[in-house]
Amino acid sequence: MFSGPPADPAAPKPPAGPGTPSAGAPDDAPTLALSIGVPAVAVTAEVVTADAAPSEERPGADGSGRPFRFPVTAALAAAGLLALLIAVFGPGLAARGTGELRIPGAGLTTLLRTVLFTALAVHLGELLAPQLIRPVRGRPRTAVRSWSGYAALAGAAAAAGQIVQLAVVSGLGITETYATRDGGLLLLIANGLVIAAGCAASKRPALALAPLAVVIGAEAIRAHPEAYSPEIGAALTVVHLTAASLWTGGLLYVLRTMWLWRGSPVAARALLGRYARLAIWLYVALAATGTASTLRRLPLDVVFTSAYGRTLLVKLALMAVVSALAVAARRRMIRDTDPAVAHRLARREQAVLGAVVVVSAILTVVPDPHWISMRP
Repeated sequence: MFSGPPADPAAPKPPAGPGTPSAGAPDDAPTLALSIGVPAVAVTAEVVTADAAPSEERPGADGSGRPFRFPVTAALAAAGLLALLIAVFGPGLAARGTGELRIPGAGLTTLLRTVLFTALAVHLGELLAPQLIRPVRGRPRTAVRSWSGYAALAGAAAAAGQIVQLAVVSGLGITETYATRDGGLLLLIANGLVIAAGCAASKRPALALAPLAVVIGAEAIRAHPEAYSPEIGAALTVVHLTAASLWTGGLLYVLRTMWLWRGSPVAARALLGRYARLAIWLYVALAATGTASTLRRLPLDVVFTSAYGRTLLVKLALMAVVSALAVAARRRMIRDTDPAVAHRLARREQAVLGAVVVVSAILTVVPDPHWISMRP
């Protein structure tokens, strides 16, 4: 993480003590309304050094001039509720009318794997994005707060939850569940994420790459229990999951940094450009491994009659939307010096990528389509 002088070196220095006005600061200097369950307190706004800084003031519904954040909060709550509903009910809806066996606890499993995939994306994104930030000339010497430690712990809890669920469904004790194939791999994933959280809290967060690599490898092996060339499927999943995590998590970190750098549009635009160039190669890796995985796992005669095929079609539709938004953001970034429009398009891309993560989790839960295929 970066540290150093404020984003604008020419900005006036903070007051030397409480109650002492800044030198040369006008009486009508901009103020921020701070409200944490208590009456608002007006303070002089001079330097912003955290991504949690208040947004630009707009009159609220009561005309008081306080930031009106309800629409943003409501939108985030609605998106979270929608993701929850898709995760819980998605597997059942995809399998309706297919004649496939019902997977016990499919909704809960999907939800837990969504948390796990999100944790991987956030952590890997925070390891990648700083490498894109350092070469940006004229960048503010500020950095967003790290979420990687919390994300890793959430992912570990999700893996532990899958172990408990597996024990309940199979009727085994926790110790006996560890001895099963899936139980042992989930235990390895949980321990790897706990170690990654410890690395994130240390002075060398890059050490988390090793346990995260183990986590991705274990998840890839767990996702391919089939008898037909499981090693090829696992290798494809390693590349696919890594590229998807870097794309999703890297974009999240870049968008948070651009918001923090909103006072330096040139640096923000340069950062988005660097990410866009990397995202092209990540997209190629995703397309290649996704196509190969589909060809080996999904028989053509059950594309529309299997839960896997139906879910894959939804994922492809979402990826088409993501691609269109990414192309539009890149064009606006090239055309405009102000990155505001490109930033808005990239935020929409991030939202759709969140839906892709949920649908990808459903794909890991629905039955193998080979069971209902009529092909030999």
